Amino acid sequence: MGLFDRLRGDDHPRVAFIGIDGVPFSLLADNPEAFPNFAALAEEGSAGAIESIVPPESSACWPALTTGVNPGETGVYGFQDRENGSYDTYVPMGRDVQATRLWDRVTDAGRKASVMNVPVTFPPQRNVQRMVSGFLSPGVDKAAYPEAFRDELKELGYRIDVNAKLGHDDDKSDFVANAHETLDRRYEAFRNVIDRDDWDLFFGVFMTTDRVNHFLFEDYERDGENREAFIEFYEMVDEYIGKIRESLPEDTTLVVASDHGFTSLDWEVHCNAWLESEGWLSFEDDDHDELGDIADDTRAYSLIPGRFYINLEGREPRGSVPESEYEETRDELKAELEALEGPDGRPVAARVVEKEDAFRGDHDDIAPDLVVVPNHGFDLKSGFKGHDDVFGTGPRNGMHSFDNASLLVDDPDVDIEGITPDLYDIAPTILDLMDIEYPRAEFDGASLLKQ
Repeated sequence: MGLFDRLRGDDHPRVAFIGIDGVPFSLLADNPEAFPNFAALAEEGSAGAIESIVPPESSACWPALTTGVNPGETGVYGFQDRENGSYDTYVPMGRDVQATRLWDRVTDAGRKASVMNVPVTFPPQRNVQRMVSGFLSPGVDKAAYPEAFRDELKELGYRIDVNAKLGHDDDKSDFVANAHETLDRRYEAFRNVIDRDDWDLFFGVFMTTDRVNHFLFEDYERDGENREAFIEFYEMVDEYIGKIRESLPEDTTLVVASDHGFTSLDWEVHCNAWLESEGWLSFEDDDHDELGDIADDTRAYSLIPGRFYINLEGREPRGSVPESEYEETRDELKAELEALEGPDGRPVAARVVEKEDAFRGDHDDIAPDLVVVPNHGFDLKSGFKGHDDVFGTGPRNGMHSFDNASLLVDDPDVDIEGITPDLYDIAPTILDLMDIEYPRAEFDGASLLKQ
């Protein structure tokens, strides 16, 4: 117990949350000898696979995880969203998240929070002790608050993200080196804040795991040339998790979680190219690169990842499908998506989800009409520049999965095994671990702490 603990004057329990973006639970469970700290956390606490959300994309997942509600409440459905009543699109940022964040509930309860590298949090909030925004943020100059914290991070050589372009090279050596450097700086920054011992909630995310998975996951699953480099990277992640766990005060519970799982990638599926080939989508002319370039007779279009929208009269500016034909048209599109097969004969879709089954809330007016949750091996793309082929390959060999996300809690009274938890359960679980009251009806999930 540190000096600050003795001076706090209260006995409120605390939580340190460490995000490991895109880490599948099976990776940790299948390699206990390589990852002894994850294994110890699972054995001594609670651990298991959990489900992600629809769609399992980081820009939608992290707002859902940090609020405990679905995209119909957060207002964020993916990396690119559509303006209401328009064909204009935008990249959602922190201010676009319309639901209450976990750390806001903590500060509203009179407790302190430090938040580091969480995707979709730019610009940094000023109601927390300190924050550096994560994925999609510009440099540290604009992404960190307060000013002294910004200067500290710059001195450390802190990076918002790994240089993913290096992963496009056939030789992954430079990419792996960059990933290690980014991970090292992130850990050092995390420890500096954790060791100050002046927070009630520490919430930090390692994003580099997702990046490494995108470019090396097939090497791991199928014994490729970079498998050893992949394992070595995760051995360092495991070591850092162990060091963080050892450094935490006795009144702190460690929670480690990922926002989605991961699997090997076989085929990229160019959804708008498929829609065009099947007569659902057309463009005004050959020079097109954005949603606004679609022609008036378009019946449907797609945004990443696997979100499909009916071009509905009265909702879209140039909608061609009358509202009276909406259900029939959506059923037709759903049936065709369910029948779509890849070059190897496997169905692309594990399931096709209708919007009312996944989204509800004040911001469901921009929800996709259908979302395809793909089978393992398929990555759903949705650009508007056009592709000659529906199926193709790119520099990535790993992709997100809805299943097999990770949750590990350093408390044996958290119930993960034997049920099917999901991302929505994490926020209320953390609040229960911190003994913070909250209206349970405001969450789509429920606390996993045994009562």
